[in-house]
Amino acid sequence: MAHETSSMLSLLSDHLPSGSSLKGSQKVRVMSEAWAAKHVFCPACGRELHSLKANQPVADFECGQCRRQYELKSKAGLFGKKIVDGAYATMMQRLSDESAPNLLLLSYEKTSFKPLGFFAIPSRFFRPVAIEKRKPLSDSARRAGWVGCNILLGEIPLAGRITYIQHQSMRPKAQVMEEWRMADDIAQARLETKGWLLDVMLCVDSIGKPAFTLADVYRFETHLAARHPGNNFVRDKIRQQLQRLRDIGYLHFTGRGHYRLAHAAE
Repeated sequence: MAHETSSMLSLLSDHLPSGSSLKGSQKVRVMSEAWAAKHVFCPACGRELHSLKANQPVADFECGQCRRQYELKSKAGLFGKKIVDGAYATMMQRLSDESAPNLLLLSYEKTSFKPLGFFAIPSRFFRPVAIEKRKPLSDSARRAGWVGCNILLGEIPLAGRITYIQHQSMRPKAQVMEEWRMADDIAQARLETKGWLLDVMLCVDSIGKPAFTLADVYRFETHLAARHPGNNFVRDKIRQQLQRLRDIGYLHFTGRGHYRLAHAAE
């Protein structure tokens, strides 16, 4: 059962069945799924995650309470700017699917199999700009012509990366669930407005300070105009999105043209 409070984490290798002859990626998959089944709870409702049958096309886990599904990816070393994913066409189809699985990302130390990081990304945070199309496989490849994709982590605002591990321990369940609730409120935006909202959030992330001003965000005006060609009222849209983030509770308005990230507020 997933732990209710912070706990020290076991090694991935502790969850490999005794006498197992698995090697390589199969070994890592078995260990990482068993580790996640022990340590990870559903960030939406706090209940246990159950492993799905191996023949499921995408998802690895399902919550026994709210039925949300999750896909687990693991990597030796910390995740970089790109996450290798499956077929490009399939991923693009999933962007508009409300039932698409959420993503769980587990990084571990290569030799000791010590967990280094673990976070969840709600599926609603994925959009076309976050999906990079890879080159087709060569004619000599077993799946010649197959086109895969990468997920660009830089296109996911920090609020869309729900961290479970901090200082080598699992964070309290209440904190993880509160961050998920906030992310879910943000991601509920209509598809036509979500792009603006997430782009302004990325700009706020780039400022790199818990407290910032409207003028700080206005410095991204050219960048946002390039992302949303045809919109001649970029500053109006910036103010509108900051207002929405304030209404959601992501930001606090501290004075004329001044804001502070809610999680950093005293």
